[in-house]
Amino acid sequence: MSTATKPNHIGRKISRIRELRDMKQEALAQALGTNQQAISAIENSETIDEAKLIEIAKALGVTAEAIKSFSDENMITYFNTFHDTDFSNSQGAFGQNHQCNFNPLDKVVELYERLVQAEKDKVEYLEKLFKGK
Repeated sequence: MSTATKPNHIGRKISRIRELRDMKQEALAQALGTNQQAISAIENSETIDEAKLIEIAKALGVTAEAIKSFSDENMITYFNTFHDTDFSNSQGAFGQNHQCNFNPLDKVVELYERLVQAEKDKVEYLEKLFKGK
């Protein structure tokens, strides 16, 4: 079935957005003051009352328009526009430039050396204690 002939199934879109937000039907039901069975019925509905859609959108943290225009293809396109190494502008992909300015391996070695030194200090302290007795 081509994309042009697919019905605009609002319930499936709500279900997919809920899953992407890592939310269970029970959690959405609680947010809406209803039960899991009602959410299941909503997600199986091809159409939903506009007022109910706005209420669901609010519980999901999106707009009603976002639910109406949602598609997996759009999500793939959206996420493919992010590049971890794209620092062409000063803001980076997520609004801040998180360029690492140190070598993580150096930090691990530094921590290891401090731990070894702490153990040497303990041994030296214990040897002094035993020699003093």
